[in-house]
Amino acid sequence: MKARTRAREVALQILYRYDSSGVHPTEAKALADDFHKHFEHFKVAQESREFAAELVAGTLGRLSEIDALLERHATRWKVSRMNAIDRSLLRMAVHELQKFEDIPLSVTLDEAIELAKQFGNAESAAFINGILDSIGREIRPSR
Repeated sequence: MKARTRAREVALQILYRYDSSGVHPTEAKALADDFHKHFEHFKVAQESREFAAELVAGTLGRLSEIDALLERHATRWKVSRMNAIDRSLLRMAVHELQKFEDIPLSVTLDEAIELAKQFGNAESAAFINGILDSIGREIRPSR
């Protein structure tokens, strides 16, 4: 498995855990300690750790901004009513689209859809694809 693919999977697991528990570390040291424990417990390769940590920290640091964007594009859906996997995956993918311009839009969408197939329910992949496609056209209109 490629390092960034594995990093996205790990980041989704961490974001899902935070979302499900309602507890989000607010200080950098607590977040770093949590990353370390998770990475060690699941034996995450060194080359995946930095990207996973960037995805999680960046997503958590921008939740209200990301959720506002999701609400605009998820017609007839409130972020709070989405299942936790879909919500966590959408948040992470939006952060990636906005902050990692070197990653092609198609790669971010494909990776998110694959994670939705792996961890979501039967409708997750289509749901994720529709929302991210709409957001992607807004964020990166020329790509």
